Amino acid sequence: VHPSYVGEITRYGTGYISIDSLVAYTTMLALQGETSRPAVQSSQHQNQVAVHLPRKFCRRSIVALAGRQSDVASEAIVSSTDAHAARTAREIYQVSEAACCSTSTSATQGVVGVDPTVLAAVAGLGLTLFALKRVLDSPSRKYDNNVGKEYDAWTEEGVLEYYWGEHIHLGYYSDEELARGYLKKDFKQAKYDFVDEMLKFSGAQNPKKILDVGCGFGGTSRHLAKKFKNASVTGITLSPKQVERGTELAKQQEVDNVKFQVMDALAMEFPDDTFDLVWACESGEHMPDKKKYVEEMTRVLKPGGTLVIACWCQREETAAAPFSTKDKEDLQFLYDEWAHPYFISIQEFERLMKGTGKLQDVKTDNWNRNTLASWRHSIWVGVFDPWIVVFKGPRIWYKTVREIVTLERMHQAFANGLMEYGMMAGTKALQSAKPADTATEACEPATVGA
Repeated sequence: VHPSYVGEITRYGTGYISIDSLVAYTTMLALQGETSRPAVQSSQHQNQVAVHLPRKFCRRSIVALAGRQSDVASEAIVSSTDAHAARTAREIYQVSEAACCSTSTSATQGVVGVDPTVLAAVAGLGLTLFALKRVLDSPSRKYDNNVGKEYDAWTEEGVLEYYWGEHIHLGYYSDEELARGYLKKDFKQAKYDFVDEMLKFSGAQNPKKILDVGCGFGGTSRHLAKKFKNASVTGITLSPKQVERGTELAKQQEVDNVKFQVMDALAMEFPDDTFDLVWACESGEHMPDKKKYVEEMTRVLKPGGTLVIACWCQREETAAAPFSTKDKEDLQFLYDEWAHPYFISIQEFERLMKGTGKLQDVKTDNWNRNTLASWRHSIWVGVFDPWIVVFKGPRIWYKTVREIVTLERMHQAFANGLMEYGMMAGTKALQSAKPADTATEACEPATVGA
């Protein structure tokens, strides 16, 4: 039935309705015992009548009509005393039947007797969920030199620190812990365990000067400062709020061999050959120039010192295994939701490190298996303890829902191999490679690609 008719019928219990659209099917329903014949009164309006119908009929007329067979409609039309109305009604019914009942008889009969209010509520819910999905599938924090600003906001809100603790990075889950069930492990402890495992991977031995590139709240910086009490630790970040919070926590914990500074990792103010250990945990994702990122960290590293990097990486794209359209869409969402300019592969990190001509014994690994649980574990800790979010109000509710969606999409990307958890480490040579050697090695990837 044309929507304008339905709107009029359901809007008014009693009202002026077009006679052509009403007489035939109300008579039809009367023959079927749905209601009494409509009471018709004349009107000064041309070709209109006042039709008085029970409110129950107004609610049910549209679905009842959709479920009737054409022979019923014919009977109703024959019973009509107005030949013109009958002809018009037949045409209207045929159009209605084609529009509403073209799928199958059983399909139309399935809605007979269903209250339109219920159908409308279901449809409304469906549209709401569809609209919400469209919103959540549209990234909201595209990279625009806004990393410091985003981390300032996360720091001030306090939600991230409440759930993730002092460490804004994934946790580490041993094979035994995974076998027992990752939810049995303390989520924040998993972060400390990650730092210890990353230190083992680096191979660094008793460093005296440590640089934490992209230090966040300074959890790793303080942990390393406590572990190496005779060392001096410096953490750098683009977020003034993180520097403030990291310094505050260091004072509370009485860690006096650590300090924090606002500094761009791509243009560090430190002299060459300053640090024994350069530590970069999940900061490379935000770097708009990965090559410069590796080169700057190598520059400030002392000869014989260690560079260790942990970074979310996309898998290596090759001619044999190109990214599909969906892969590219998924990656773009991950770039644009958490202010990432782009990701690179573990293999590309290895090429960049070797390409400096200054790093030797470069090694890499993929820690997907032992970090994957973090994504969903971080969701569950919020489910178990939602109150900080509840009391923050609607803006944080909405933002938290977005974070949950992104955490799940990160989990899926890592689980299906589109993303990999890259671990890279190397030692700065006591004597840099000759310029000719460096140039040759740096050109090798381009030569292969050509």
